[in-house]
Amino acid sequence: MYEKTNEIKVLRDPIHGYIHVEDQVIWDCINAREFQRLHRIHQLGGDFQVYHTAEHSRFSHSLGVYEIARRMIYEVKSLNEALDEDEKIQVMCAALLHDLGHGPFSHFFESITHVSHETMTQRLILDPGTEIHQALVKAKKDLPQKVASIIAHTHPRLLLTQIISSQLDADRMDFLLRDAYETGTSYGTFDLERVLRTLRVCEDKLCVKESGVHSIEDYIMARYHMYWQVYLHPDAKSYELLIHMFFKRYMNIHTQIRPIPIFECLCQSELSTEDFLLMDEYRMMVGFQEALRSKDPLLKDFASRILDRHLFDWIEDPTEEQESEVKERIQQRNLDLNYYFYEETSRYQAYLPYQEREEGQMIWILTSKKELLPLSQCSEIVKALLKMPNKTKKRIYFAKEIGR
Repeated sequence: MYEKTNEIKVLRDPIHGYIHVEDQVIWDCINAREFQRLHRIHQLGGDFQVYHTAEHSRFSHSLGVYEIARRMIYEVKSLNEALDEDEKIQVMCAALLHDLGHGPFSHFFESITHVSHETMTQRLILDPGTEIHQALVKAKKDLPQKVASIIAHTHPRLLLTQIISSQLDADRMDFLLRDAYETGTSYGTFDLERVLRTLRVCEDKLCVKESGVHSIEDYIMARYHMYWQVYLHPDAKSYELLIHMFFKRYMNIHTQIRPIPIFECLCQSELSTEDFLLMDEYRMMVGFQEALRSKDPLLKDFASRILDRHLFDWIEDPTEEQESEVKERIQQRNLDLNYYFYEETSRYQAYLPYQEREEGQMIWILTSKKELLPLSQCSEIVKALLKMPNKTKKRIYFAKEIGR
């Protein structure tokens, strides 16, 4: 038996009303140093530079994912019956801790350390020196390994992973609702209550009753619009690009200039656990402020652009003539093309809100005849989405002061 808290803890939340905690291991994890650090990591990377109210953190999102997973486990009767007590605790811990390894400015940080946030999350959970590991071990000796395996998609029972990471999971359901609310956009909303009411377990798979297809279509379209209107916003990308260029420059010249102590750990072959835990967005901002005094003009310039929001301009699908003209104007201003010009190509299919490439990642529909069918066989909207042509989109970014 897992220890319960002396009373049910409730945390007010704008999306879920209340977050409910009654398991001591969950409460201990919330209060652990590694989880509290998530207060200092923005949920949406550079989007807070576009949507000015998008100041929410990985901390609030992680609590929201936990709450949806908790509700799925205890409110979906067939799921409640399918899981034993150990598995319920494992899933709730995995939901709470799934983003523990995120660095500053969302996924950008992974391009510096070359370590995915999932890998870092598992490392923190399995490290005997972390408070998170100690909280889990205190509850049950093998709990860190079980939780880490759910996050790594290696747990022997796929159903547990589906709750946290699939096409219809607690993670996506929370971040869509939370990000829509915090950015002030309405098209990211969907009927969470209806989705929860129509969830079922069949053949040890998470699935949806046929009567719930329309609410799933609504959820899929919410994802589609949020990706193209919020997550892939070109100005958010521009802000993250400034940070990328700052560190590209710093890594190239840090041995030739007076180092910025805060950033020196990022120049090592591997970031230690302690250095990672100290590296939050507050610390990064202090480093950028220190760089304003750098003798290197490029480093100083990019630090200023980051702190004062002097974003790069951009052109979508430029002609060859436009691209050549932009490059020529950059060179006329004696700016280095390696730092003041950037080209990005993306494919539409990479950002489709739903795909059916792997069986474990499909949304399954439970028909009135008790058959399990892929969502695309039950929804004309989803079928049409999957047939979208794989168009290529090109965008160039450049220093705004050169003009268009």
